[in-house]
Formats: sequence, C-alpha cells, structure tokens
Amino acid sequence: MADMSSGGLAPTQDERTMATLAHALQLIGAWIAPLIIFLVKRQSRFVSFHALQALLLQICYMILVFTATGGLFVLMFSTLALQVGDKNAPPTAFFAFFPLIWLVFVGCGIFNLVIAIVYAIKAGQGEWAEYPLLGRLARKMLKMGPGGAPLSAQA
Repeated sequence: MADMSSGGLAPTQDERTMATLAHALQLIGAWIAPLIIFLVKRQSRFVSFHALQALLLQICYMILVFTATGGLFVLMFSTLALQVGDKNAPPTAFFAFFPLIWLVFVGCGIFNLVIAIVYAIKAGQGEWAEYPLLGRLARKMLKMGPGGAPLSAQA
C-alpha cells in the first residue's frame, strides 16, 4: 500500500510503474531514461520526484566517472613523460594507481546498481523514498515537501 504517513497523495498504479521504470532503466539507459520519464510524466509529482532523483544520481555518476577517467589519462601521460629517459623501467606510478582508479569504477557501478534496485522496489510500493543527499535536492528543485506535499501547504 502507498505510504500516506507523510501526508502525500497515494500514487496510482501507473505512477508507481513509471517511477519504478525511472529507477530501473537508469541501469541500461543511464541519464537518458530518467530524463525522458521526467519530461513525459511531468504532471505527476510522484513520478517527477523519482525520475529527478534517478537523473541526479546519473549526473553525479557521470561526473565521477569522467573525473576518474581524466585522472587515469593524466596518470598515463605523466608516467610516460617521466619515463622518457629510462625506456626499460616499468611505469610504477601507473601500476600503483591503476587498481585504485579501477576500484572507483567498480565501486561506483555496484553502488549505482544497488541504489537503482532498492529505490525501484520502493517506488513500486508507492513510497516517497529519498536518495541520500539527492532526495532533499530533488524535493527542493520540485518545490515539494516530504511525501509530495506542496511547500506552501507546510506549516
């Protein structure tokens, strides 16, 4: 049953399905799937809230992956530049930091997978579940309080 404890309206089955898809499809559609659902179902506060959270997560994920990739390229090229004089020496900095960068990629991927599955299940159950940190930002961007209540209705 829908979570009515926070004063929000109970979402319809269609809204719960679309919110679930916004979370689940981010695994294969990255930021595009939540964006499309967000734009198509803009009139539904429940779907917009869940789709915006998934979209914000994917934006943060992309920033982290691009930063790690940039760090990997900087590391590769700086290692090559430092190795110019000694052609037979192994690039120790690259071998030392490559596993750390790889762990960032794998860790972020696993985190993304777990968050998408957990919150897809919660959305399917009709909960106004918030991502840590990003849920509050999504509510602020959509100008809504907990449970989807409009901010002007809060005392």
